[in-house]
Amino acid sequence: MQVSGIARHFRWTTVVPLAALVMLALTWGSKPGTAVLVVVALFLAGAVPAAVHHAEVIAHRVGEPFGSLVLAVSVTVIEVALIVTLMISTDGDTATLARDTVFAAVMLTCNAIIGMSLLTVTLRGDTASFNAEGTATALATVLTLATLSLVVPRFTTSEPGPEFSSEQLAFAAIASLVLYLSFVFVQTVRHREEFLDVPDQEHDETADGGADHEAPATDKAALVSLGLLLVALVAVVGLAKVESPAIEDAVEAIGAPQSAVGVVIAILVLAPEAVAAVRTARRGRMQTSLNLALGSAMASIGLTIPAIAVASIWLDGPLILGLGPTQTVLLAVTAVVAALTVLPGRATLQEATVHLVIAAAFVFLAVNP
Repeated sequence: MQVSGIARHFRWTTVVPLAALVMLALTWGSKPGTAVLVVVALFLAGAVPAAVHHAEVIAHRVGEPFGSLVLAVSVTVIEVALIVTLMISTDGDTATLARDTVFAAVMLTCNAIIGMSLLTVTLRGDTASFNAEGTATALATVLTLATLSLVVPRFTTSEPGPEFSSEQLAFAAIASLVLYLSFVFVQTVRHREEFLDVPDQEHDETADGGADHEAPATDKAALVSLGLLLVALVAVVGLAKVESPAIEDAVEAIGAPQSAVGVVIAILVLAPEAVAAVRTARRGRMQTSLNLALGSAMASIGLTIPAIAVASIWLDGPLILGLGPTQTVLLAVTAVVAALTVLPGRATLQEATVHLVIAAAFVFLAVNP
């Protein structure tokens, strides 16, 4: 049964990422028409579940928390490459592109993804349980990274605007990398047990067809899935870039600010992790869902800021990282609410609703500032 199940899923999860990559190669650097953009959107939509499938194969093979780390880092590395590529190749104003993308990733992961995951569990009448120690450690790291990289530049005085000086940017980059690497060590080595699903969740693992009780994939199959995961993620991010001019036109047509483009692209880029987190929560593995969400937010800052610091050597123009007043307030509310959600080690439908409302407020205010 396991072999036939893998074979059944293997066909489309192999063909779709490769076909999406071909579509990316054919459309990269061009301005396709409406019909082609529709086809691109279809390939983009197909690459997302393919990426999730291969991430789950790898996660089942290597175990937690390594599995969620693979997906978070893979998405973030490609996201960083996309940001740098856009900043170098786009003729328009990209001074706030890194800030808008990173902030959108933090808000969406800490509110939308966590909220949807909690909602998935609590709608069944259950209380979502997770490991408070590990989740609190992850949240504290995310909030520290966000404050150092996105809030502090608003208050520094070395530069006239909400920017870091070269020395301050270098310090923020080093601090971000140190915090992220330290967390990875704690998560995977020193305190790995704090990032594993709590025992009373095990009875729910069959809620999605009992997939977690299948035998892990072989080493060869896991390596193939790793390669196809990277292909699918490249396709997702690359096709999102292809769609970005159309998104920019749509944003301009409705009178929304340019920062809304970053929000839309972040939604597309984070789609694989969102789907994976919700599916994992449906199986009763809330801790793994939180690992995915907070790990992605952490990697988004911890890897983007160092990359931008290096890229700034070749980039012209200002690099604005400091958040505006509305964004700062939303981040502060997210910090307080997330802490109150995490610290008890359990959450109800109300916490899910609060996170989703904050996510909706963020998206709404990005379009209507």
